[in-house]
Amino acid sequence: MKSIFSITTFLLVETLAIAQAQPFPDPIPSHDSLLIHSTRLGETRTVNIWIPPSYTNGKEPFPVLYMLDGGIQEDFPHLANTIDTLIQTNQIPPIILVGIENTQRRRDLTGPTTVKKDKKIAPVVGGSEAFRAFVNEELIPEINKRYRTTNTRGIIGESLAGLFVTETFLLQPEMFDIYIAFDPSLWWNNTYLLKTAKQHLAGFPASPKTFWFAGSNTKDIYKNAGKLADALEGQPIPNLRWKYSPEKAEHHNTIFRATKERALIWSWNSEVHP
Repeated sequence: MKSIFSITTFLLVETLAIAQAQPFPDPIPSHDSLLIHSTRLGETRTVNIWIPPSYTNGKEPFPVLYMLDGGIQEDFPHLANTIDTLIQTNQIPPIILVGIENTQRRRDLTGPTTVKKDKKIAPVVGGSEAFRAFVNEELIPEINKRYRTTNTRGIIGESLAGLFVTETFLLQPEMFDIYIAFDPSLWWNNTYLLKTAKQHLAGFPASPKTFWFAGSNTKDIYKNAGKLADALEGQPIPNLRWKYSPEKAEHHNTIFRATKERALIWSWNSEVHP
């Protein structure tokens, strides 16, 4: 019964989040769009790229922030506009934003699950490994080829995208330097990531990493995000800079917009990321 309730609640919250997103008339910033055929996924993906104003006036390379739910009808416009403002006000360094538009969101952003009720959220789930391979082996090299980029890169996402960010942080931390997750769906697969966090952290790479995550007042989200913070607190890693932001005043459909500025400012202003 608890599993049925969790899945039903998740679907309802996601629906409300989409509905709540509609009133925001986010202006679409000037950007590039690419079509990239993925051998790993067996499909063509749309990618949107926003470059900071200073990019066209110089020759220096820029760090890159990869975002999930990065379509023009998704979160790309409001995040690009926020990053532009933060750069113009000298609150974060100039960065390139790469938004990955969804095709089968719940397939790409979830790992395997042994929980039958989890599988009811979409016809196909459990494709995060293939999606991560697309990002790592196909998308990142293509962006590096087309744009002037440094070796510093981050990833940002909310809800199931936050689950993917956290899964990548734990399973393949070398992919990115900066990880930002809003309301990660850590309940997935009976909280598998929480149960295995200790063993993954034990093999953490020596290179500096940054991890910022937040949890809203949504029951399973808040509780599990707190448990992840406990796991990180209980296993200190010298090269890991992390921050958990408990957001009891926020809902699942408000936390991204409410905390994105703080997340970006904290994450991109570390001395280990010049």
